[in-house]
Amino acid sequence: MKNILSSCLVKHQVPLKTDEGHLIEVWELSAPPTTMMMSAWAKCFRQHYCADTEIDELRAGTNLSRSEYLTQLIFPNKSIAPGPGIRSGDFAELLISDYVEYLLGYWVPREKYAGKSSPDESVKGVDILGFRQHAAPTALVTDTLLAFEVKAQLSDSKYNDRLQTAINDSSKDYLRRAITLNATKQRLRNTGQADKVLIVQRFQNQADQPYIYKSGAAAVLSDSAYDPSALKTKTSIKHHQNAPNIELVVIRGTELMKLVHGLYEKAANEA
Repeated sequence: MKNILSSCLVKHQVPLKTDEGHLIEVWELSAPPTTMMMSAWAKCFRQHYCADTEIDELRAGTNLSRSEYLTQLIFPNKSIAPGPGIRSGDFAELLISDYVEYLLGYWVPREKYAGKSSPDESVKGVDILGFRQHAAPTALVTDTLLAFEVKAQLSDSKYNDRLQTAINDSSKDYLRRAITLNATKQRLRNTGQADKVLIVQRFQNQADQPYIYKSGAAAVLSDSAYDPSALKTKTSIKHHQNAPNIELVVIRGTELMKLVHGLYEKAANEA
């Protein structure tokens, strides 16, 4: 996935600067340059919802093909609300998860997408948690937990303050991270990942085992929604609970919803 990301995501040389003087990193996203790379991305995408090794067992008794099973029972709906919105939201979260893991160097759990009770819903809690433990199993004060909130606006419409909404939600993460850490730990335990459980556990008691807590807010925007002037003037972190340690990111691209639907379609058809 790292190779795909490096081929599709290009960083703007000059970041935006808000009226408060805070920098916003801007990245340009494009579709994979080859069919093979698109297929590889779709395969990675599919695994978040349902492992390939489990599809046949799970669809047994449904009389559905692999593609039909994924499209009808696992993936968010393409056209019936709230499915399209969930699709764009999941895509944005997974894209930023890849950014946090492969570009920033954190470990990012992904199990929550396979644990949805309904395809057309988002999972509550912190959008993305990134973990960096420098000398496991020893806990060091330099260990870092990164909590990222992500908002998407992939339609052809004017910018509607998605980055500020992500910032506002990110401020709430300061208090609700404990709930998401516990939920993440439960998912890892249920899937038999005992080593990863211990990583999450290390970050559950900051008072007794201090670590660095960083925040992030990201907006994934269609080109028509990308508005540098509005991003500069309407973005504020002054009320954020973790303002000294927040990173702001915008990813823009052309026809992003077409890319999203293409990924879901290929993920289903090539299962």
